[in-house]
Amino acid sequence: MEIFNAHHIVKQFSNHLALDRVSINVPNGSIFGLLGPNGAGKTTLLRIINQITAPDSGELLYKGKKLQPNAIYDIGYLPEERGLYRKMKVGEQALYLARLKGMSKKDALKKLKQWFEKFEIQPWWDKKVEELSKGMQQKVQFIVTVLHEPKLLIFDEPFSGFDPINVKLLKQEILKIKNKGTTIIFSTHDMGSVEELCSHITLINKAKTILEGPIDEIRKTYATNEYEIVFDGEINLLTATLSSQYKFLEHVKKNGRSIVRAKVLEGSSTNEMMKALLNAGTVVSMNEIVPSMNDIFINVVGESNTNDKNKNE
Repeated sequence: MEIFNAHHIVKQFSNHLALDRVSINVPNGSIFGLLGPNGAGKTTLLRIINQITAPDSGELLYKGKKLQPNAIYDIGYLPEERGLYRKMKVGEQALYLARLKGMSKKDALKKLKQWFEKFEIQPWWDKKVEELSKGMQQKVQFIVTVLHEPKLLIFDEPFSGFDPINVKLLKQEILKIKNKGTTIIFSTHDMGSVEELCSHITLINKAKTILEGPIDEIRKTYATNEYEIVFDGEINLLTATLSSQYKFLEHVKKNGRSIVRAKVLEGSSTNEMMKALLNAGTVVSMNEIVPSMNDIFINVVGESNTNDKNKNE
């Protein structure tokens, strides 16, 4: 079941086409990655979902029905450009933003206290926002984004400017929120975080969708039939390299073992490769080398750019 759908969204700014019939389908309870290079159209789409701006054409559905203005109470949005009022006190501003999301003063104060303690920023309650470091300000904005427990959370580069310890803290909180049933749309350039957190992705390049689906399926689709085989002790290099079943790519020795990287050749099977390698030594393990999302991102975007260039020539 999908909690949010965007169908064939088009958005034009002056002479710039920001979105060209882009669609996303966000499964309920998932962490959904919205990916793409700088200028691809991601932030424009997020602003449209949040009803900050409107599409020129296309359809937006929330829980299967046309997106309505009051859906704002079900949505939490953490934009890449932080937007706290610098002259206001931290606690006063956090309470104000919570009330805008429909929370009572009593509930807001109670939950703000819990979150401020969790993020260890209680001493900053009566400080002005301008007195806080960038990381502290981002913690405050994260808190006010999730405080009203929205059904749909949208994060645009949420880890920007955070040190590794605070990135880990935020990731833990995001996973806790997801495990309680909240759906999350997550936009980032950090492919490691995508692999760690997301189950589905859509990749946009130059205003168009160029890749979408479950991450596990995408990684398998782009696998290159390469395997890492670990042997106990030495291997017979001549036997290992002279085979019509696979291509020998790499061999290293580590901790008394031989580690080989090999590619199954077209027309051969993994079983045939294993039979050939068994003659080279004692096999301890064999694992398929699945490409990372970073590799896939670079390859797919690069291929898309090349195709566009060829069309324009």
